[in-house]
Amino acid sequence: MATFVDHVTLHLRAGNGGNGCVSVRREKFKPLAGPDGGNGGNGGDIVLVADPQVTTLLGYHRNPHRSSDNGGFGMGDHRSGHTGEELELPVPLGTVVKDVEGNELVDMNEPGMRFVVAPGGQGGLGNAALASTKRKAPGFALLGTPGWEGDVNLELKTVADIALVGYPSAGKSSLVAAISAAKPKIADYPFTTLHPNLGVVQAGEVRYTVADVPGLIEGASEGKGLGLEFLRHVERCSALLHVLDCATLEPGRDPLTDLDVILAELAAYPVPDGQVPLLERPQLIALNKVDVPDARELADFVRPELESRGYRVFEISTVSHEGLRPLSFALAEVVERARAEAAAAELIRPRIVIRPKPVDEGGFVVRVEGGSFGNVYRILGAKPERWVAQTDFANDEAVGFLADRLAKLGVEDELFKAGAVAGSTVVIGHDNGVVFDWEPTLTSTAELLTAPRGTDARLDASSRPTRNQRREEYFERMDAKAEARAELLRERDAGLWHDDEGFEISREETDPE
Repeated sequence: MATFVDHVTLHLRAGNGGNGCVSVRREKFKPLAGPDGGNGGNGGDIVLVADPQVTTLLGYHRNPHRSSDNGGFGMGDHRSGHTGEELELPVPLGTVVKDVEGNELVDMNEPGMRFVVAPGGQGGLGNAALASTKRKAPGFALLGTPGWEGDVNLELKTVADIALVGYPSAGKSSLVAAISAAKPKIADYPFTTLHPNLGVVQAGEVRYTVADVPGLIEGASEGKGLGLEFLRHVERCSALLHVLDCATLEPGRDPLTDLDVILAELAAYPVPDGQVPLLERPQLIALNKVDVPDARELADFVRPELESRGYRVFEISTVSHEGLRPLSFALAEVVERARAEAAAAELIRPRIVIRPKPVDEGGFVVRVEGGSFGNVYRILGAKPERWVAQTDFANDEAVGFLADRLAKLGVEDELFKAGAVAGSTVVIGHDNGVVFDWEPTLTSTAELLTAPRGTDARLDASSRPTRNQRREEYFERMDAKAEARAELLRERDAGLWHDDEGFEISREETDPE
């Protein structure tokens, strides 16, 4: 049964916000005393807290589904709904939080650090809060927005000062047990250590932690063995201690060859941006198992070669505890030096500048997408999407309030600039957004004029004719009518008129008596 877990996927659902209330106060002699609907409560957040007392993610491995409380609904008499209770999830120090796409959200590397990983929904306003001088008794309220729902990945990277690296069965777990009070599992077969073991070492006045990383083999950086699974626990260590087995009986292995293989795997492992590469960190070498006569001879033989490479070499035995005290104090010196450098870097850390958003920033974009029946205009932004989620579309007054808010935000102006016309398909939100057939609200602004492209109806001549012009037009029409009557009389006198049977019509037949 697993006792150590360093990678889990959490399925989170934050609490939903409560709906606002629609209510009108009724008293004796005051049947309609005004709106008194209360606001809905906010949903509870889900917060990650870095806890030094937690060392594994095992609890979340067994129970990955977590949710917080919903906010309460608003009530009459100006009573607001209760706020959902916040859910705190303790995680070990060194936990890296990532989204489903692998982007790092936060590094929980300080005790007591808090991060809201799933914010709760916002409670809706009641009709009392929506009342104004122009809308004295709103017949609607805003709905609560849903809380954040999704998955996040938690990846534990052990926070230790010294990392013990080496081949399987090199004696790393035995070294941790010998220099600290930790009791890791120790056996005479490879890959006994299946998860990192931490031990606290006291060397004089310096206290530091050591991490026993599961054994590395050739190809560990490519996924062989358990090295790739646990190499990330070496990222946070200040220094590396190579534990080399001087009593191995495997053919083709010796301390120098083992060291070269381990160095190649450490060089092939990529560290996150901003961190020192593994091979550029302080490194010490411990030649283990010198209590065996042949192993001591081999240690004396390879020690000059290792020292010529620039390493500090210690001959130790975890059985007889030979050489452990000098090694622990040497590691303490390295840890003190690394802590002093970290403190100096902390003093020169660049100042964090917080730049607030401009007050006139719209906070939305209009994206034109092609469709089978013409362009689709998709509106994306925190405000429009939240307003749509808060709208009760079964209430016409609530829909009108949404239209007023969108127009005031400048959505119609941007739609005209994007080329939208009356009847265009407008979607607010992402895949499951709300679809509208857009009917623009015409105002006196130049952007809302529905003239053809390249024209302006305001430039067309629309002057009224004067009295003299109307008189001249009247006389022209009368002269034209008189000329038409004279033309008809001339045709009749010339005998050009005939009846239905073809006989000529005389002047006497047409003139009245």
